[in-house]
Amino acid sequence: MTTVDAPAWSVRPESAGSPDATRLRRAYYADVAGRYWHRPASEAEVDEGTAQDLACGLAPPTGEFVVGRYGARAASCGGVRLLDGGRAELTRVYVSPWARSTGGGGALIAALERAALGLGARELVLDTRLDLVEARGLYVKHGFREIPAYNSGPYREIWYGKGLLPV
Repeated sequence: MTTVDAPAWSVRPESAGSPDATRLRRAYYADVAGRYWHRPASEAEVDEGTAQDLACGLAPPTGEFVVGRYGARAASCGGVRLLDGGRAELTRVYVSPWARSTGGGGALIAALERAALGLGARELVLDTRLDLVEARGLYVKHGFREIPAYNSGPYREIWYGKGLLPV
């Protein structure tokens, strides 16, 4: 009997405007919008929802965007941007459904934590919705705890934070 090794995850900084990053950001938005609206998001809605992504500080010196590959296939993404007082915010955290439960979420969170430390952050924060149970589970599994709201908006229902330790 032969065994086949699973592909390995690699997560590296990449422009949020690269073809793989753009495809993943669009998939992220289609997923979260579709869940919220209880129907698939249209292409026009995805276009509108991702229109501000490239201008929201996800590039040095204010942030970073990363893409994760499972083997050679781009399958996850996320961004981190500096806020204030040593805080950085996670955003656009996404693992393709076909690649979930393969360790990609943990690899993505670890890469985003390293990016935040590299930007000088001492704490990571994020907001999400209650219905995004996979994301919430990922955050808690990797040491995030519920915190008081640090922002407001229609798609923000729960907030998480985590202190960062220099490596």
